[in-house]
Amino acid sequence: MSEKTVVVALGHKALGTTLPEQKTATRAAAKAIADLVEDGANVVISHSNGPQVGMIHTAMNEFGKAHPDYTFAPMSVCSAMSQGYIGYDLQNAIRAELLSRGIYKPAATVLTQVVIDPYDDAFAEPEKIIGRVLNAQEAEAEEEKGNFVTETADGQYRRILAAPKPQKIIELETIRTLAEAGQIVIAAGGGGIPVLEQGVDLHGASAIIEKDFASGLLAEELNADTLLILTGVEKVSLNRGTDHEELLGEISAEDARKYMEADQFEKGSMLPKIEAGISFIEKGAHRRAIITDMAHAQDGYKEKTGTIIK
Repeated sequence: MSEKTVVVALGHKALGTTLPEQKTATRAAAKAIADLVEDGANVVISHSNGPQVGMIHTAMNEFGKAHPDYTFAPMSVCSAMSQGYIGYDLQNAIRAELLSRGIYKPAATVLTQVVIDPYDDAFAEPEKIIGRVLNAQEAEAEEEKGNFVTETADGQYRRILAAPKPQKIIELETIRTLAEAGQIVIAAGGGGIPVLEQGVDLHGASAIIEKDFASGLLAEELNADTLLILTGVEKVSLNRGTDHEELLGEISAEDARKYMEADQFEKGSMLPKIEAGISFIEKGAHRRAIITDMAHAQDGYKEKTGTIIK
């Protein structure tokens, strides 16, 4: 791939939480993507799907309860549905923004399956909350079906899923072909549809793949030069929330690992972004990982702001 290739990972704040919010949010994301295209970048996009997949999962399963003739939707199907409708809004917003700037560059969404390891340690410690609040009887019923349930600090019951590491992107060559043809590709949404390989067949898994790890793997496999992770802060910080908070600019992978080992980054939030960035740059030459927010995407790409790991 071109040395100008950038994989952009959009956090959930870039997508909103409701259908109207998503329409508005994707227009803002499209402007950031268009800025990168104007700067000469070859862009591949991944994105979060947290609120969306939860909404789909709840809706489909509540419908199944009310209508016994219909089957419940497994997590893999909910993930696929979220990829489709997020991609629909994103690619249309990007198309409109580019055309308004006199740029014709196709954008396409690839429903992406990502292989996970059935023996991943994450299955022993599920942590991703999914679906609506359950009462005690519903929680017990979920556990009887073999699902995991947690009781939150405020005494509510919620179903939880494992977050295994991504192993392989099934549609990688399709994504690569489109990107090399100069198209903007939206792929590995929500970390990808989690699947298990069983011979020649792929079977959906009840799991959620961490979006940042999938984005990092996608960037690695495409041999991109930049992994741009857009999140809720302009820069990563040390000692966050204290009087000694320190914003990080350009740092080495060695320093990033040192901070990570000192528990400076919150699990399930900033930690996977740092881990993904370190893995990406250490598996290839002349790479960089940039973490910043949507408003500073272009400046981050130009290394004027953001936390840059090299």
